[in-house]
Formats: sequence, structure tokens, C-alpha cells
Amino acid sequence: MPHVAAAGRYDAMLYRRCGRSGLKLPALSLGLWQNFGDDRPVETSRAILRRAFDLGITHFDLANNYGPPYGSAETNFGRIFADDFRPYRDELVISTKAGYDMWPGPYGDWGSRKYLLSSLDQSLHRMGLDYVDIFYSHRADPETPLAETLGALNTAVRQGKALYAGVSSYSARRTEEAARILRELGTPLVIHQPSYSMLNRWIEGGLLDVLERDGIGCITFSPLAQGMLTDKYLHGIPDESRAARDGSFSPNQLTDENLERVRALNEIAAHRGQSLAQLALAWTLRDQRVTSTLVGASSVAQLEQNVAALERLEFDPEELAAIDRYAQEGSINIWASSSDA
Repeated sequence: MPHVAAAGRYDAMLYRRCGRSGLKLPALSLGLWQNFGDDRPVETSRAILRRAFDLGITHFDLANNYGPPYGSAETNFGRIFADDFRPYRDELVISTKAGYDMWPGPYGDWGSRKYLLSSLDQSLHRMGLDYVDIFYSHRADPETPLAETLGALNTAVRQGKALYAGVSSYSARRTEEAARILRELGTPLVIHQPSYSMLNRWIEGGLLDVLERDGIGCITFSPLAQGMLTDKYLHGIPDESRAARDGSFSPNQLTDENLERVRALNEIAAHRGQSLAQLALAWTLRDQRVTSTLVGASSVAQLEQNVAALERLEFDPEELAAIDRYAQEGSINIWASSSDA
């Protein structure tokens, strides 16, 4: 049966304005990077999406190559959207991205106009949408002129295929330049999506200042450091964990130093009456310049536990000082090459 959304879905969720735009996003948004490909039962994905919306999560974040295989997260989302969410389209913010390897040959990667606009058309087809709310350049391309990449985003907005333009994993300098180019084109840069967590604090080195000055929103991804900032790895590497599978998270990131920090942060979370994951999510939202934080979920229960982080967002100075002793760079930013470009 089609989903009937909960009547009180907006009662408890916190919404923050995205920079100086008119767009508001939920404090926690749902990312479909993992758990929505063909390797997972579609009914599990459907249950997570339904529950997210019922909890007031109005923003679903995708990319062209999310899966596995590439494109399958968008395809599966499109099927679920058609069955359950089409009547609620105007209540949803749906985003997608292009910038990483997607199809063979010279036109299926990076930041050319050819790739970005072709990819957006493919994404819209897979999801069965007329437009996305946000279209991102997924990573900086050191060889394509920035004006060409940003010009493609401008074209997507002017064609009505996207409402807002965004970038992901751009350095502070490149973000500042991107904002200038888009401003001159008449399509503001509305949002930046960087990685950020207690073990990956690179955006504090200037990017947040640029976003604040230029009125750009910030939605952080990987706030749980791909599961490291949960209780999953406190006592080793479980067989079913992401670190045990080939993919983006290498067990080499689970250094003794990182694990010591994680265990200390887990104790701080316990004193606050939170899980480590809830502490990590709340911590990313302590700065009002962060509009939203992306969470993933492999089950409805995990999603509900993440959303419960919003029940305790306040930090006193002593707690922040204690966290800072352990929330240090852990050499886990696998997207650094883009933000250094």
C-alpha cells in the first residue's frame, strides 16, 4: 500500500536555514551513499525512507554512482518515490551529485560540462523526477576550468532541472572562487557538502569562515567517520562491518591512536546519557554555520537512534573542552585530494 505520512511529522524535527537562502533543511538529513543499492533488500530501504519522512527528515541525498552497482541507489529510490512519496514531492528536498567515476570513457568522470549535464539527465531518468532540488559538483576537478564546471550548474538551474547549486569537498579558496563565479552568473552557490567529524576537522581551518561570509549553507557528511565514531569498533572489527569489506573504509584507519580517542569519547558520551554516535552527531551541529548533518542507516532502529541525538544538542564549555582533547585529526579524510585541489 502507498505510504500515508505521519500527521505529526514536523512536530519534533529542528530545521535550519541554509546560509542566507530561503531554503531550510532538517538538522539531520538522510544520505543514501550506503544501504540503498542492489545489495540490500528494497523493502528495508523503503522502511528506512518512510520512517525518516515520518520523523521530519525531508531531505534525501544521493549521487549518480551510489549503489552498488553505480546508479542503483537512484533507481531504487525512484521506485520507492513513485510508490510512496510522489504525493509529497513538494515537501521533499532531493539532491544528487556528479563528479566521480560513473561510466567508461573520457566523458564519465570529473567536472566537464559534458559529464555533469549528461549525468544529471541520467539521474533524473533513474529517479523518475522532473527536477532535483540541489545538484552538486561532487568534487573539484584540477584540470577542467572552474568556470566550466560552475557554468554547468548554472545551466542546470536555468533549465529547471535543479533548483539550487552546490559543491562538495571544495577547499576554502576554491569555494570562494566558485561562489564568485556563480554570483556573477546569477545562480547563487547555496550549499557546500564537506566531510566533517570529530576525527576529521578540516573545515574549521577556513572553510566555515568562507561559508559564513558568503552566506552559503553547510551540510556535513561522514559525521560518524564511516562507523568509527560508534560502538562498533571499540573491541575489534566485526565480520559484518564496513571495515571488514572492500570499500571506502580501510581497517588501516583504525589505528591505536584513533581507537584510544574513540574510547575516550565514548566515555564522555556515556556521561551525557548518549551513545557515541549520538554525541558525534550532536557535536557536528554545535556550530550554527552547519545547516544539517547527513546520516546513513542500515535499519529503522539505527535511524531512530541517530535522530535521538537531537534530544541533547547542548554542550557546556567543560564538555567541549573534554571533547577537544580527543577530537583530533585521525588521518581519515579520504576526500582530501579534492579539498586540496
